[in-house]
Order: sequence, then structure tokens, then C-alpha cells
Amino acid sequence: MSSKMIRTQATMHDVARLAGVSQSTVSRVLSRSTSPIQISPETVQKVLEAVEKLNYRPNLTARSLRGQKTNMIAIMIADISNPMYHSIVRTVQAIARERDYDVLIANTDHLYDYERHFCEAIIRRPVDGVLMVPYHLTNTELEQLTHLTRIPVVVLAWPSYYPQLDTVYGDDLKATYEAVKWLIEVKGHRRIGFIGVSATFPPGPRRRVGFDWALTEALIDVPPEYFQEGDFTIESGQRAMRALLSLPQPPTAVFVCNDLMAVGAIDAAKDLRVRVPEEVAVVGFDNIPATTIIRPRLTTVAQYPNEMGQQMARALFDRIEGVSGDERQVFEIPCHLIEREST
Repeated sequence: MSSKMIRTQATMHDVARLAGVSQSTVSRVLSRSTSPIQISPETVQKVLEAVEKLNYRPNLTARSLRGQKTNMIAIMIADISNPMYHSIVRTVQAIARERDYDVLIANTDHLYDYERHFCEAIIRRPVDGVLMVPYHLTNTELEQLTHLTRIPVVVLAWPSYYPQLDTVYGDDLKATYEAVKWLIEVKGHRRIGFIGVSATFPPGPRRRVGFDWALTEALIDVPPEYFQEGDFTIESGQRAMRALLSLPQPPTAVFVCNDLMAVGAIDAAKDLRVRVPEEVAVVGFDNIPATTIIRPRLTTVAQYPNEMGQQMARALFDRIEGVSGDERQVFEIPCHLIEREST
């Protein structure tokens, strides 16, 4: 992987050479062998010091027998606090249980270092396959992950990001365009704000492109201050909405890149005594359970995490069981606008 992703890894031979012992001695020390061959405390100390200095980590995958099944898969999600991922994980676990598989779950909090750590852990620890929602890993990094582990990987991502991997996705660019076009043509809005996220989060640029597409097509100019940035959390949605509503001429509608931020936006409007939707309409994205609990209930672009989880799991087990062909597979789970009271 990239130099940041996985550094050149020390081998057992490197440890043995630095400690001045044989590789078999290193193996006995690290495995806490019960062999009758005694190893002196001094030798054990030398080996452990060499391990620490070289940052050596045993490759458990290499230790396992070729072709041996672990009956374990791993899933990496971006934010365990986001209800969107709850349904994906529950669905994957249900399908895995039907096949007598266990599931390891890793949460990355949208951080590259945590994504990198997950990949390093998978390289060291054998599993039969991986499902992931990568936000920062490059195609090269995942290509090298599959090369090192020789296991199938299925991603929830935009199809062009990882062209060698089976991919499940929702066309959020087109869905954003259609939702904003609906605000313009059906609801009659001309002053529309946008609460997005940093370009380091893949959905951000795509949904911004969809937003810009709809406004450009309608010949509507959007002032720079109508664009606010959050981080997918309720709190950031509150901050962004306060900024929009404090403008001399605030927007009459706001498209928000995910439902958690949209919930925060509605909450901020209520605090400022701005009526939703009479004075400002709000559209979210995802259709998490909270969209029907908050008042007014949130108009949103629905993604379908149950279907996403099902398709990811089925694609992975098809690879594990040798059912899939050689060609990469891409599965689209369509998104749909659901109109509720916030517009």
C-alpha cells in the first residue's frame, strides 16, 4: 500500500538477525511455545527488544493453512452513531449467521488512520472476506490489500473509486439533482441553501455537484454564503442552519447532505423561531428513523441500507463460495425522494 498505509514490514528473519538468534527461536518466543527446548530469559528479552524496535507484527494470515476457512468476515463502517449503518450491519450479521459465519465490526469515525489500521489488522488476522465503507482509502491501497490477503472485498462506494472490486452504491449525485430540481419546479423555491461536508468525505463533492447541476439548469445563481459545511453530525447541522438564517436574505429552502445534519438544522430553526416549512423548507438525505420522529417530519432522499447490506453480503459470500465469475460486479440500490412535512 502507500507509504502511509503500510510501511515495509519487518519479517521474522529481520527480528532473528537483529536479536542474533535463529528464526525458530523467534517463533518459539512469540508463540510462547511449550517445547522442551529451554530459552533463557536473556534471549527472550533480546527477541522482544528486536520486535519492538522493528515494529514487527506476525502475519497471522500467512500462518494459516492455504484454503483453510475461518468462518469469519469483517465489516468496516464509517460512523457507528449514524443509524444508516445500523441496518447495514444487522442485515450483514443476519445473512452471515445463516451461513454459520461470525462478523467482526470496525468503526472508523471517518478517520483515515482508523481505516488504515483496519487494513493492517486484516492483513495480520485471517478472515474469509471483507465488507467496507471506505472514505479515504485509495484504489491502490485496496488493490494491495486484496493482493496481500487474497480474500474478496466488497465496498459500498461510488463505482469509479475502486474499479477492481465488487461495488454496491446509490446514485446520490443524481438523487440530489432530482431533489433540488423538485424544490425549484414543484415547490417554487429560488433561494436554496446547501449544508454539505468537507471534500475529504466522498459524498460531499458528489452531492454538491448534483446541487449545482439543478441550480445551473434553472439559471439560478447561489451566493457563496448559502454554502455551509458540517461534518455529518446533528451539532454541525445546527451551526450551519444558524449561519444561514442569520443572513440578511436567508434561503427559503435548504438541502442538507445527510439526515443527522438536517435534524440539527430543523432544531436550530425552531430555536430561532423560524417556521419549517413556512419560512424555510428542509430536505435531508438517508431516511434514518429520526426523520419520522422529528416535527415537522423530514422530507428526505431515501437510501435503503437493508438492501445495501443484503447485496453487499450476498456479493461477498458469492465470492467466498466461488459462485461469482471473474468479472467485477456493480450493484445499484436506487434512491427515492420521500416528501413529508418539512417542505
